[in-house]
Amino acid sequence: MSLNGKENNRDIRASGMKISLLALTVHALLVPALAHAAESSSTASATAQQELVVTATENDAASDAANEQQDFAVKTTRAGTKMLMAPRDVPQSVSVITQQRMKDQDLQSVGEVLENTTGVSANIYDSERSAYYARGFYINNYTYDDIPSSVSDTWNFGDASEDAAIYDRIEVVRGATGLMTGAGNPGASVNMVRKHADSKTFTGNLYASYGSWNKQRYVADLSAPLNDDGSVRGRVVAGYQDQDSWLDRYHKSKKFLYGVVDADLTDNTTLSLGYDYQESSTGNPTWGGFRTWYSNGVRTHYDRSTNTAADWTYYNINSRKVFANLTHDFANGWNVRLNATHGEQTFNDKLLYLQDNPDIVTGEGVTGWGSKDRGTRKMESVDTYASGPFDLLGRQHELMIGASYSRQHNATFSADGAMDASQMGSFNNWNGDVAEPEWGDWYTNGDDVVRQKSAYSAARFSLADPLSLIVGARYTQWSTVGTSGDMAKNNTSPYGGLVYDINDTLSAYASYTAIFQPQTYRDAQGRYLSPAQGKNYETGLKSDWLNGRLTATLAVFRIEQDNVAQEDGSNTVNGSSEQAYYAAQGTVSKGAELELNGAVTDNLQVTFGVARYVARDNTGGRLNSNMPQTTLKLFTRYQLPMLPELTIGGGANWQNRTFQDATNANGDTERVYQSSYPLVDLFARYQVTKQLAVQANVSNLFDRTYYSWLADDAVYGEPRNVSVSVSYAF
Repeated sequence: MSLNGKENNRDIRASGMKISLLALTVHALLVPALAHAAESSSTASATAQQELVVTATENDAASDAANEQQDFAVKTTRAGTKMLMAPRDVPQSVSVITQQRMKDQDLQSVGEVLENTTGVSANIYDSERSAYYARGFYINNYTYDDIPSSVSDTWNFGDASEDAAIYDRIEVVRGATGLMTGAGNPGASVNMVRKHADSKTFTGNLYASYGSWNKQRYVADLSAPLNDDGSVRGRVVAGYQDQDSWLDRYHKSKKFLYGVVDADLTDNTTLSLGYDYQESSTGNPTWGGFRTWYSNGVRTHYDRSTNTAADWTYYNINSRKVFANLTHDFANGWNVRLNATHGEQTFNDKLLYLQDNPDIVTGEGVTGWGSKDRGTRKMESVDTYASGPFDLLGRQHELMIGASYSRQHNATFSADGAMDASQMGSFNNWNGDVAEPEWGDWYTNGDDVVRQKSAYSAARFSLADPLSLIVGARYTQWSTVGTSGDMAKNNTSPYGGLVYDINDTLSAYASYTAIFQPQTYRDAQGRYLSPAQGKNYETGLKSDWLNGRLTATLAVFRIEQDNVAQEDGSNTVNGSSEQAYYAAQGTVSKGAELELNGAVTDNLQVTFGVARYVARDNTGGRLNSNMPQTTLKLFTRYQLPMLPELTIGGGANWQNRTFQDATNANGDTERVYQSSYPLVDLFARYQVTKQLAVQANVSNLFDRTYYSWLADDAVYGEPRNVSVSVSYAF
């Protein structure tokens, strides 16, 4: 809904709309004049002239729709506030990764999308586990169609490995998002927007690819009407993937099935029902990496193909979700949305972690720690909200009000087994062929129920034609019951944002958001840390051009937070195996981000992001020092005008030097560094026919060797790899 014509003014800037409006204006002026000057002109001629103008307008609209499907940018989003706005009107940094961007860059999982998002950095602990950070803080806010869920890097339930093929786009709001998510860290919030059955004709896309390490991938995406008038529609996305790895003996397979039915119950009411199933099975997965030092203190340098897993190790993940969405649009511009989901994720594994340092000559001295684990996470969530315009003091404004409830039950269990150096043998000849340890009894790692009840509201006031104010708040009741202890915390998170349109293409904004994050981390004495709380400030400039097809954001931020959980060195909770944490006080993260995203021309799409932050506590210590403080990410796509069947592109990701303080072979603390490095990618696609296309992607073009994790143990990042794919659209 436009506010006093602001969005309409932006639309007029588009060249296509200018042509359409000019045609309509000429038509309105010339037709009466011609009729008056030549009364003998036939009515058919006038009608033909009218039809010609209408046809041109429809062609413009079709062209705009085609461009939008291929763009890296979106014209509207509900990210940040749940009110439908242009990205320029959201007073926070927002990155939207579209389906076209994922296709061009061959981003096949949620984790791969995040690794290529402005300001987001990845921690790849081993072959199966990963965590993501923004502005110096761990990202634990993940939402599905705006329904919040919380994840932890302690156990891998497969969140980052979920397949991106089932999502229409992925939205990342950097900074605190207390208005939308309630409890959460101030790094960022990630919203996965599911695909829907929006076609009233039978359409589809068939995809197959083959690449390095025998990676095969097959995906079918089919949509069709389920009744004569298309008021009930269905969509199915199914896929299978099978691959080896640059790691010796590693093998993984994945399959997924997604189905959704969208039904127009009335002209203004739509009901969606869907199901999402994903399963992965990994043989010989790693847990951690190889040891960083030999026993004499010299750094190790193993081949990238070295796999630390034993042949009896595995990691299996299973995820099932059902969801329902109900949307009703009222004639007065208001709409109501009800979202509900039930999800169950399970994992079971058998893993080996290497301990102690090998002799540099014999390779002996390495010990192992075996772990059998299983876990279940069940989540039920309901979210409902209404939004629409209202009039006040002669101006039109917008109001959003909603409530949500979520219940998440996490249960994990383990059995351990130690392996001494004689069982492990020489690591110089390691091939994973070792006997399993003597397993102990199963025990409970954690069995907890986390509930969150929230009520929230925000209003967007049009103070003047160029000035809008967004104010809101979220009240949250958060509680946990279980083995981690019983806690209950209530909190109100205020939100405020101001946007001023400097001219038709440039806006200035400022925003404030409160931070509230209850914690189940414990200190060395077994006491739970108090909730992390703080404030998030952000200001900057935003621009858009070409009717929103190209956007730019320059943001400056400051985050102040107390009670931030940090690992307490090698200390454990009351002498157990549980890592102890301490609460860092007076932490401050400050920095700046720049992003340019979208269509520079009809043939050239670009996404370019630079982010820089410095995060320290009140002692001057750096937070999460293993995360880069400066990142640069670039990706482009160019369709050749002289050969429109051919599209080429590529990009580069660069990050600055990082470090961690680790315990070396002598038991002393030693700082280890990962130097700065770039990773370069290329891609090309050739449209053989209107339906058939062939695409090739190259990742890590120059085969750069780097560590994705470096502490007491080390994990190499992915070497150069190539894939070729064929897609058929109909």
